[in-house]
Formats: sequence, C-alpha cells, structure tokens
Amino acid sequence: MLRALVSIESDSSDAIVSAIGPEAGRELPRTQVSVGGSDGRVTLDIRASDSSAMRAALNSYLECIRITEEIEKITR
Repeated sequence: MLRALVSIESDSSDAIVSAIGPEAGRELPRTQVSVGGSDGRVTLDIRASDSSAMRAALNSYLECIRITEEIEKITR
C-alpha cells in the first residue's frame, strides 16, 4: 500500500478541514484518507492500493483545497 502525508500551511485551515473532512469519510475504491488540522495547518494522510488511486486522490484533495482557499479569499 502506498502512503502520502501532505501538510499544508494556510490561513484558511479551519475552512479547509470543514470542507474536505466529510469527503475523507466517504469510501473510495482502493483509497483511505484522513484529514486533520490545527494551528494554521492541514494534514492529509492518504493511503492507496496503487499509484493510479494515489494520483487520483491527491489531485482531488489538492483541487478541493485550492478551491476552498479561493472562496475564503473572495469572502474575506
């Protein structure tokens, strides 16, 4: 099993965890994801059975993080 630990510093960390937390609880084929955050940091722990599943999960979560940050900037 492949594992990626991603740690991102962001002023929007609370919003990011709130936005992607429920997604991490969904069952995805070949992938397990947990999301945490504190002190302006978001942490993703992604486990995937193969490189295609890992790539898809990374792309999906990083895009959600980018969108959440964009929305936070607009609404401030």
